[in-house]
Amino acid sequence: MSAARSGTAERRDAEGPGADLLAALLDGMDAALCAFDADGAVTHWNKEAERILGWSAEEAVGRRGFEGWAARPADAVEALARLMAAMEAPGRLVNEFALVRKDGGRVLVRTQSAGVRGADGKPAGVYCAFSEVHAQIDLERSIALSEALFDDASWGVVLVDVDLRPTVVNGHAARVMGAGRTTLLGRPLGELIAQGVEELESALEHVLAEGAPKGAAEVWVTLRTPEGERRRCWRSGFVRLASPLAEEPVPLGVGWLFQDVTEERLAEQEADRLRFRYSQLHRGGAVAAECEDPKEAATVLLDFALAGFADHALVDVAAGERRLVRVAATPTGEPGPVVPVAGGGIPLRYPSGHPVLQALSRTGPVRASAPATAGPQAAEDWATTRHWPRDAVHALCLPLRSRGRTVGAVTFLRSGSRTAFERPDAVYAEAVAVRVAASLDLAGATGAGTGTGTGTDTASGSDSGSGPGSGSGSGWPGRR
Repeated sequence: MSAARSGTAERRDAEGPGADLLAALLDGMDAALCAFDADGAVTHWNKEAERILGWSAEEAVGRRGFEGWAARPADAVEALARLMAAMEAPGRLVNEFALVRKDGGRVLVRTQSAGVRGADGKPAGVYCAFSEVHAQIDLERSIALSEALFDDASWGVVLVDVDLRPTVVNGHAARVMGAGRTTLLGRPLGELIAQGVEELESALEHVLAEGAPKGAAEVWVTLRTPEGERRRCWRSGFVRLASPLAEEPVPLGVGWLFQDVTEERLAEQEADRLRFRYSQLHRGGAVAAECEDPKEAATVLLDFALAGFADHALVDVAAGERRLVRVAATPTGEPGPVVPVAGGGIPLRYPSGHPVLQALSRTGPVRASAPATAGPQAAEDWATTRHWPRDAVHALCLPLRSRGRTVGAVTFLRSGSRTAFERPDAVYAEAVAVRVAASLDLAGATGAGTGTGTGTDTASGSDSGSGPGSGSGSGWPGRR
């Protein structure tokens, strides 16, 4: 056996620098590698093979097969036969068998072997790469996990490079973003996300610089889609990707995993909003019940209702047929409580088709907003012509009904910094209007009114056409 090893060393010396280069390449490989000649003698044995089995190259090279050193006698013959079968077979053969470490322990290895042919084309030996089975299984699990994430995962997975551009996008992420998997690659995130991209890119940059955060983060974004912009909430987790081959960790990018939780968050927000609004309604009712003056009770109810709901509230009461008089309003210059209007009694001249008149005619809420394309001056003119504060952009008008009669109207207004009124807002406003109407009706019935005739029919025929809505179709159902 020593003669065989000596002959191998002599061949390497004769081959000169080429053999040294080959030995250096083999020893630098991450995979364990050995080679056998046509007779089954070990000709090459690298450092990784030594690490796994404990046998050095000097101890391995020149031995025939594994018998007597790297395998039990019962396994050695079969192991060598299965390895040498690759010399005649096309392609590579994969085998698993147990080998013996130098310290006596056994290790299960998985081998990939292929035949080597000489200059004459005839089989000259076999080379074999092997690794511990558990390490190979770990690698296969990692590969399988990656493939599953990018094919079958029920959440979005995006790999982003150091320039914050997507390099890999799974199918779920592409569907959530409303684009194809390949169309997203290499494009800046700002081309897809209209709002919220700064927050998302800041999170990605933090992960690249500092590492992954401890918990998940929720990011609200507005997506650009062929159907228009969509507001979405993504619950996101991030991991920094670093090269395992570099001496020091070199960031390759960020793995971004996310789920679309928009519906859940919107439902939570709506539930919170409803709880707050009806808590305000309850508190306002409790305070209003302690007011001796029913007019004050009406303004108290509106003060509580305005919190988080609208910027302004206007109260008009019926002063005869087809006439309305402004009796209470919030300040126009700055936020403040609803207060009585000084010098009331002059009917408002609402133009035909005004939202308040529509609400009275329909006996239901009416929503209105300034044109979306209108500039600041046009929006101010839109509000001014309707006798509203100049910053009003969205309006919700409701009739005040009590005891089967229309006793007036209430208008809620929002500025441009708020969203337009929606159906749930109108439902809440109707609950407020019922209470306000009851207080105003009580004020008229007890003589605590403003002198405008609330709850009574004081309009004369001679001036019934000079008030609001004087024109065809501008009235509202008569009070009974």
